[in-house]
Amino acid sequence: MTRVTLRQLTEADRSRVREILSAPEVSQWWGDPDEETDGLLAKDEEHAYAIEHNGQTVGIIQSWEETTPRYRHAGIDLAVHPGHYGLGLGSEAIRILAQRLFDQGHHRITIDPAAANHRAIHVYQKLGFRRVGILRDYEQGPDGTWHDGLLMDLLKGELRGELK
Repeated sequence: MTRVTLRQLTEADRSRVREILSAPEVSQWWGDPDEETDGLLAKDEEHAYAIEHNGQTVGIIQSWEETTPRYRHAGIDLAVHPGHYGLGLGSEAIRILAQRLFDQGHHRITIDPAAANHRAIHVYQKLGFRRVGILRDYEQGPDGTWHDGLLMDLLKGELRGELK
């Protein structure tokens, strides 16, 4: 039995999304909570979802797609409120969205955590994502310095763990 559900983010989610993205454990990887919240709730953003568990929004997950036939694949990004770390809810949300994307015809999914985000990298590896390479000076931190990212990917058939 699945413990989480994904539903489209709406404007009504603004305060909770901002609260999740404002947690220091999250904002260090995501950046400015107001800017990120605006991006997730943009009218043209159709691939941003609330992660719900027991009737509460515990995180957000989003995807994007490269639709050029020869390069068709998708990417995922997520944030879970630290009060829900260690419960496997983020992993379950990734499994749900990854399976959806594979069912829609994608053969590869990428994810690009900060190279220093060891907690996230560990989770992604447990799900079957593999390290592809370092993206040097990939993103600028809140302090203005540049930080490396880690490109990881998952091919159809490599997703570990089953939804029950």
